[in-house]
Amino acid sequence: MSRPNILFISTDQQHYTALGVTDPILQTPALDRLAREGTRFTRAYCPNPTCSPTRASLITGMYPAWHGCWAIGVKLPEDAPTVGDIFQAHGYRSILVGKAHFQPLKSTPGSESIECQPTLRNLDFWRSFHGPWYGFDHVETARMHANESHAGQHYALWMEDKGLANWRDYFQQWPPNSEDKYAGPYYTRDALHWDLPEEFHHTHWIGERTIANIEQCAEQEQPFFLWASFFDPHPPYAVPEPWASMYDPADMQPGRYVEGEFVRMPPHFARTREPNPDFGDYDEPGGQGLHGFHSHLHTDAEIRRSIAAYYGMMSLIDFEIGRILDYLDAAGLAENTLVVFTSDHGHFLGQHGLIAKGPFHYEDLLRVPMIVRYPGHVPAGAVSDSLQSLIDYPQTLLAAAGIEAPGIMQGVNQLDVWYGRQHAARDYALVENRHNPTTVHLRTLITERYKITVYRNAAYGELFDLERDPGEHCNHWDDPAYAGVKAELLHKFVQAEIQREPTRMPRIAGA
Repeated sequence: MSRPNILFISTDQQHYTALGVTDPILQTPALDRLAREGTRFTRAYCPNPTCSPTRASLITGMYPAWHGCWAIGVKLPEDAPTVGDIFQAHGYRSILVGKAHFQPLKSTPGSESIECQPTLRNLDFWRSFHGPWYGFDHVETARMHANESHAGQHYALWMEDKGLANWRDYFQQWPPNSEDKYAGPYYTRDALHWDLPEEFHHTHWIGERTIANIEQCAEQEQPFFLWASFFDPHPPYAVPEPWASMYDPADMQPGRYVEGEFVRMPPHFARTREPNPDFGDYDEPGGQGLHGFHSHLHTDAEIRRSIAAYYGMMSLIDFEIGRILDYLDAAGLAENTLVVFTSDHGHFLGQHGLIAKGPFHYEDLLRVPMIVRYPGHVPAGAVSDSLQSLIDYPQTLLAAAGIEAPGIMQGVNQLDVWYGRQHAARDYALVENRHNPTTVHLRTLITERYKITVYRNAAYGELFDLERDPGEHCNHWDDPAYAGVKAELLHKFVQAEIQREPTRMPRIAGA
């Protein structure tokens, strides 16, 4: 058999249970089909619960502390070695369609960014720019979520080609304007029925352009590594009809805060229950806006409307994934294409009283959905609880193509696990989160049963027994009954830190 094509499909900020196969309310027939024809992994974790660091890990195979993009708002160095470069060196086309977010929304000398204003809306620039960029020899990208003002780039060019010359009228204004008709309260709570004509939605753009790029590769008889990177269901909760009305808020089932569950938790958790919390003690030089450090109080009606929109966004994505899968079938490519689906990190929909994301390392935020399909190789209809980390993707995708991974990559090769020949390739997953230089800096180790989180310069921490307490309501960090478990986990933490040290150059001599 010829070398497989690699189709990597990702969403942005999708809760790991937001699949039709795990939530009967949610309609995702294409993803359900993918699960029937492949293997669904129930214990997959991100290396960082924010966008840029994990996305950089997905193309480098390195943890954020090593590849340099340690937080959102930080640029991934352009000399970072990427999996796309390796695929290209072995005859593959390397293509990105959709969200990148490798660079910040600000550009300064020494940290130049093309993913910032006013460059985002400089369509003359984007008309002539399609890469090479971070290992992709062809790029069609954009930066906004839903109707944010950062819309532009190749997505705007596509809208104009489709006849929507006034596309700016359907997005928040740039520069920002307090009189903007879209300046609503729906960013992390509540929803908007977006008046953008449905056929111009960015989810359709990604589906259409993914198919077009695959078709071009097929015509040229060239194997491809293609990342179809969807923007949703990341807030703001804005989606056009008919998807906006697809789900009745009354049918939604929000997560809940359990009274008293933050008593043993680090101090920033309880403050989310305050109407106007003060997080000023976390401010420091070199810090920026802290995701999640605000009031998370919301009404039941708000969260239900949020979830209804979130599910509508997911069903729209699923529609386009279905189109892509149907094209692979029609083109005769499905049998020789490895399809991998996941999200960059999770999302709170009321669980623990929280919304969106932040330095709250519950399963809702760290765990991600994951499905792998490769006919004749990956078992069909299987469900696996083996620990997976997104850090493993570059190394494993290269292995599927018969390409040796470089020693600088820090993941493990999961191919035998994906192919059903081995139960597990790792016994822990490690999650970094350095959102501020020192004041919001935490790391979490997850094993088959336990999860432990350590904070920089702090005596507090978290220890959850996921077997006895899958809802993570009882923190055993200071529990004497778990002192032995805590000691074992802290030792394993140190071992994990040692084991993930990369080997960029081999030792070839005694001196």
